[in-house]
Order: sequence, then C-alpha cells, then structure tokens
Amino acid sequence: MAGELPHPDREDIQLTEVLFALSDPDRLTIARQLRGGPLDMAACHTTDPNLPKSTRSHLMKVLREAGVIRNDPNGRRRTLSLREDDLEARFPGLVDAVLGAQGAV
Repeated sequence: MAGELPHPDREDIQLTEVLFALSDPDRLTIARQLRGGPLDMAACHTTDPNLPKSTRSHLMKVLREAGVIRNDPNGRRRTLSLREDDLEARFPGLVDAVLGAQGAV
C-alpha cells in the first residue's frame, strides 16, 4: 500500500528499543497522548510547541521503529496509535509502569 511505513512485528519488538524510545520526554509525551486512542499526527504535540516539523517526524520514527506506535496512512494525513496490545503481550505491565509513572524523565 502506498504510504505504508514499516513496523516491527510483535515478536520482533525489543525491550531495550522500547525503553530507549520512551526515555525522551517528548516521545514519552506523545505515547501518553496516544494511550487515550488514535490521533491524527497533526493533533499530537510535544512538550515544546516550537519543535521543528523535522524533529517531530524523527520522534515519531523512533517510536514507530521501536514498536511503540503505529503510523498509518489515512487519506492525505497519518493516524498514530499506541501498540498497547502488542507491548502488553511482549512485556506485561510495561505500559502501565512507564506511561502511568509521573515525575521527571
């Protein structure tokens, strides 16, 4: 399908890559937003509203390649969703532990 980006299969998601992806405050903010359900990529925001578009794209790429999110075409836009079921299947309790934690990163 045109516009389809590669995503790791569930069994290929690695804990170290997930933890690295979620170690950045902006990427963690995005993942927390997506916990409430899929969002249009334009609706996701980071802690810094002045972040360049290229930096935002890189944040999404790191999350996608780690298996934390899906980034799917939706017409001329993109829809982002948290791969909560896949993460829970691979690493039970991780999503609640990391995304539910409050405080400084």
